[in-house]
Amino acid sequence: MTAASAAAAAYIVAALLFVLSLAGLSRHETARTGNAYGIAGMAIALVATIGLATRSIPAAAVGGIVVAMLIGAAIGLWRAGRVEMTGMPELIAVLHSFVGLAAVLVGWNGYLSVEREGAAQTEVPPGLLGIHSAEVAIGVFVGAVTFTGSIVAFLKLSARIRSNPLMLPGRNWLNLGALVAFLVLTVAFVARPGLGLLAAVTVLALALGWHLVASIGGGDMPVVVSMLNSYSGWAAAASGFLLDNDLLIVTGALVGSSGAYLSYIMCRAMNRSFLSVIAGGFGNEGSTAAGVEGEHTEITAEEAAELLRTAESVVITPGYGMAVAHAQGPVAELTRKLTEAGVRVRFGIHPVAGRLPGHMNVLLAEAKVPYDVVLEMDEINEDFAKTSVVLVIGANDTVNPAALEDPGSPIAGMPVLTVWEAEHVVVFKRSMNTGYAGVQNPLFFRDNTRMLFGDARERVEDILKSL
Repeated sequence: MTAASAAAAAYIVAALLFVLSLAGLSRHETARTGNAYGIAGMAIALVATIGLATRSIPAAAVGGIVVAMLIGAAIGLWRAGRVEMTGMPELIAVLHSFVGLAAVLVGWNGYLSVEREGAAQTEVPPGLLGIHSAEVAIGVFVGAVTFTGSIVAFLKLSARIRSNPLMLPGRNWLNLGALVAFLVLTVAFVARPGLGLLAAVTVLALALGWHLVASIGGGDMPVVVSMLNSYSGWAAAASGFLLDNDLLIVTGALVGSSGAYLSYIMCRAMNRSFLSVIAGGFGNEGSTAAGVEGEHTEITAEEAAELLRTAESVVITPGYGMAVAHAQGPVAELTRKLTEAGVRVRFGIHPVAGRLPGHMNVLLAEAKVPYDVVLEMDEINEDFAKTSVVLVIGANDTVNPAALEDPGSPIAGMPVLTVWEAEHVVVFKRSMNTGYAGVQNPLFFRDNTRMLFGDARERVEDILKSL
């Protein structure tokens, strides 16, 4: 068996492990196994690639690759060990930007080693030079869009810039014009490759990536993170074509297609247009929410405990505030205590609760909350009218009735958890400030709503003491 055939066999095994990884990650019960499959597949892919590289490049270059891998692994382990669950969305956005940047560098390397040097000096046949040039332009474009788009998502998620959408005049025409300009530049680059044309494609893509994500409001960032995941996959696939690496093509296609499908599912859950996500700037299309007026009613932890003590059924709807307060542990203990007292307790999870798909599910699983009481929005919404008490812990936009009742609201049409249909609603919040989407919530002023202010973890612990 030659080194090339051994590497090809290893790539097939790695690709199968990646497919098994995706299958495992689709369910709570098998997520740990799915993660292990992914790690094993990546380890096999790395070993096979280095083993194949030793046959064609100097030993010093192989040593440089190994050193770079060790440095990257050390940085990855350090950051993964330090990041909080609340910081996971922005970490993922940064990782997507690395994939995009890598695709840009691979594309530029392809140009410098083939088009600039001439096809006669490389393994690319002259008859295929045009295809190679197209691969370079497309790879650089997708990678650059992913890079700057992911950087903007990181800045918004980490509150380093405002989450409000950038509303430039004629922004949709700007995006369309950028795509047309990319097609023109690509055709010109294929016809006559040149440094200036490739630089123009790069700058254009960097600007488009920035504008696409900057035009999207903070409330829709979970979908954006998912879509950027898809973009990073296609960027990796483009790099695979340039490097003639089958595994990179397969892996990129898996990531790109699964990310796109997840984005499609989330768009349906939020009543958004999938095509608008790809185009950028969806949501907040110049709409303005009607002013919300009213007086809110406060409640103490002791009074909330009394409501829970006499309740027949309780639904807890968590949000990003629960993650920030690290309240999942006390919430899990509250669930156990109420269940032991004969109260039926369940959780209602909105598809975009938190700032990452599955964010709340992971937190609750980490706190040992049983999977069978954690229900999706479609499963729990019809039961709110028969619920005694709803505890809204750190959620805001996902329980906002304005989405269904105010056509002028920036979140109009987005499906939400209809918690206001319950007999009593207790909202845990630090203040009366708006949510991440910047929209006031009329739920806070309803007659059956009570506001419990303060740190969510401390308030849940106070309720536990009263119980």
